[in-house]
Amino acid sequence: MTCHGVTSRHYPSSPSSKINLPLACEVQSHIPVYDLIALESTGLTSYLINRLQDEWHHILHTGPGIYVLPTIYAPTKYSTTPNTTTTAFNTIIPREAAQSNKKGHHFAKSFSKHALQDPSSFIDYYSNPWLAAVAESWLGLAYRVTAQVNAVHSGGTAQETHRDYHLGFQEEVSCRRYPAATQVTSQFLTLRGAVAHTDMPVASGPTRFLHFSQTYKPEYWAFFQDKYVVFPLNFGNGLFFNPALFHAAGANQIDTRERGLRRVANLLQINSAFGKPMETVDSVPLVKATWDLLVARFRAVGGVLAGQELGPGMHSLQQREIRALVQAVA
Repeated sequence: MTCHGVTSRHYPSSPSSKINLPLACEVQSHIPVYDLIALESTGLTSYLINRLQDEWHHILHTGPGIYVLPTIYAPTKYSTTPNTTTTAFNTIIPREAAQSNKKGHHFAKSFSKHALQDPSSFIDYYSNPWLAAVAESWLGLAYRVTAQVNAVHSGGTAQETHRDYHLGFQEEVSCRRYPAATQVTSQFLTLRGAVAHTDMPVASGPTRFLHFSQTYKPEYWAFFQDKYVVFPLNFGNGLFFNPALFHAAGANQIDTRERGLRRVANLLQINSAFGKPMETVDSVPLVKATWDLLVARFRAVGGVLAGQELGPGMHSLQQREIRALVQAVA
């Protein structure tokens, strides 16, 4: 995939009159796509990362509200990480199902449960420096990562259209108790994302999005069914979106008589330092579970970093990995 940049000609009429995304590779269904491997090959610098983060913030704030990173867990760099993480999830899912009367295969707090189940793949997964760059582009420093795994078998029904920030899915009577400015501000305290842990063709019901709808009022929900877009994902792809975007997971319509498909995603809910996460994370057990592995893995670079502040200017690979993991767990 070669990056040629994207300009306003790729977009339909929208609340943004001018859109210029020179670092995007293409647009599919009005959704910008970034090839991180191609961008890295040009020479990764703090300047390039800052430019990317500016584009991503613009997309979520006043642009289409969503972008896709197909190579965030590229096989060339993360050969086993998505597979070992999926194996950990597949171990946790039946255990969670046995402890709950809920239908389906959704389990909360996958961030913590992943760390305790398989510390090694957890470190690989959440030390991804691109995940940190994405989170910082919307939330700044000191964010808190939470996650939930969702698995939908063939025949699973579609969701109702909704928003995913604190006041985005409350009843009107509850929202009235908050000032209007607070209602708007709350969408800036959360970043939503998903990493595909199976292929997700359109028939499997990947999430539907109404692009640009983070700027709309709730009465536009009726508009959703006519104008939503769908982006099919492959195993290891990542997408990130403004939590105020109107969205809903689709129905998994792949015929079980043919082959069926269980659609699995790790749903990331990354929270600002200034907001209250909807899930709690007890960091102490996670540090205990991963500490020995971290010491062994980063011993070589530890002497270099000793006594140095992990500042935002760091951009060597190991430095970026350490910073990403500290941000996620701390």
